[in-house]
Amino acid sequence: MLGLSKSLGLIEGFGGRGKGGLPATLSPLEDIDAKPLRDKYGYNAYLSDRISLDRSLPDHRPSQCKTLNYPRDLPQISLIFIFVDEALSVILRSVHSAVNYTPAHLLKEIILVDDNSEDEQLKAPLEEYVNKRYPGLVKIVRNQKREGLIRARNEGWKVATGEVTGFFDAHVEFTPYWTEPVLARIKDDRRRIVLPSIDNIKHDTFELERYENSGHGYNWELWCMYISPPKQWWDEGDMTAPIRHVPAMIGCSFVVNRDYFGELGLLDSGMDVYGGENIELGIRVWLCGGSMEVLPCSRVAHIARVKKPYHNNIAFHTRRNALRVAEVWMDKYKSNVYLAWNIPMENHGIDFGDISERVALRERLQCKRFEWYLDNVYPEMRRHSNTVFYGEMRNSKASHLCMDQGLKENHTATLHPCHGWGPQLGRYTKEGQLFLGPLGSTGDDTRCVVDDQTSNVPQLLNCDKVTNLKQKTWNFSQNSSMINQASGRCLELVPSKVNFGHQLVLQSCTGQRWTIKNTMGQTMSSR
Repeated sequence: MLGLSKSLGLIEGFGGRGKGGLPATLSPLEDIDAKPLRDKYGYNAYLSDRISLDRSLPDHRPSQCKTLNYPRDLPQISLIFIFVDEALSVILRSVHSAVNYTPAHLLKEIILVDDNSEDEQLKAPLEEYVNKRYPGLVKIVRNQKREGLIRARNEGWKVATGEVTGFFDAHVEFTPYWTEPVLARIKDDRRRIVLPSIDNIKHDTFELERYENSGHGYNWELWCMYISPPKQWWDEGDMTAPIRHVPAMIGCSFVVNRDYFGELGLLDSGMDVYGGENIELGIRVWLCGGSMEVLPCSRVAHIARVKKPYHNNIAFHTRRNALRVAEVWMDKYKSNVYLAWNIPMENHGIDFGDISERVALRERLQCKRFEWYLDNVYPEMRRHSNTVFYGEMRNSKASHLCMDQGLKENHTATLHPCHGWGPQLGRYTKEGQLFLGPLGSTGDDTRCVVDDQTSNVPQLLNCDKVTNLKQKTWNFSQNSSMINQASGRCLELVPSKVNFGHQLVLQSCTGQRWTIKNTMGQTMSSR
């Protein structure tokens, strides 16, 4: 153990700093030394190496949680942590906190899945430490090639022997009494996937930040996000109650009955790396007879890294994975995913792999249709079934420029060299309304293009708040003029010394033509 102790200062108390949940501090010289590790890991690993592995965190449960009692005869849990080139002290603090704050009679084992790390500290030094500190409790699974988070989690499930499996990132810390509420809910119904509430460990200071009670949702790109709990939960006024009807999960932690997870089909091993699997699991469990919920009385703290492992361009994998979800589970609403990613429905050139096994799984489990899920689980999710055209909007006068949201505080549309990402996502509807901007789950990021009949530039406004219907209605067909119904003016380009040589204006029509990249066509037909 001498080499490990020397490299990390892993003696009892781990340097003695940061006990009681308080962050350690670095001197200016230490801060300079810390920068390379910050850049490597996406958090302050230099500081982590100087904080106790056994530190305690503040108890951020609602106060009423402390009065609740749980049965002692709860099922045992296997805790599964996935890592790839993680800082050793961070992994070990995850393990220490798991042991410290999971009752011994409930903790079956801890499984560390190494997704083919290159860091030498995560090989023999890690094994030596956990085998000496926790003999027989910790298992280490080594992937022989880099599989990605999704398949690595499935590998951890295969070796787990507990009745319940908990899946966690290897940069979390547990808090007292996190276990009992989770296991009690799963014992009550084995078809529940239970999510502890997440608090934040600040990546630079390792200070704990309490997050408010939240549900977990997503947008049509299948990026996850926190959402407000349902109105019914607020109305009941019980801060200890499970937050039910959670559409999906953030993904850093979830707990599920082991056998039920197998029956449900695990995570989709046809997905790559990570991104979208957390949304797919939420959709699948609801459609196929189970449920997903967040527990305010169970809290786990998580480091939100500023640098992600595996791949710098995680959007590449998330997009591919999102198409798998859309094609298997979303029926006619899959068009919303293609729209959000600005991908044509046909001939898009993205190989999302063989989905036949997942389609067969859906049939075998006799799952409901996706419309039921939207109606009953995620009614807040806006549907864009009225879309006719979508994508970049180009004018015949300068086809290298696209209509763009620009600075949102200006509330006006502008021009920018075409790149096809969110601010340039145009959408023309059957009602003649023209939207611009990325699709949030509730539509907050996209704006209506409006002619207010006062300004000579198009306004970007919240469509629901524009009461004059004609001001937000445009006559348009592909490769033709864009004519506002209220004013009769056209959306056109004029020469300018700024804005890349052209300005977007409203003026008397001169015959300029617009095209919007993709046509929805017949894609709204049912499954």
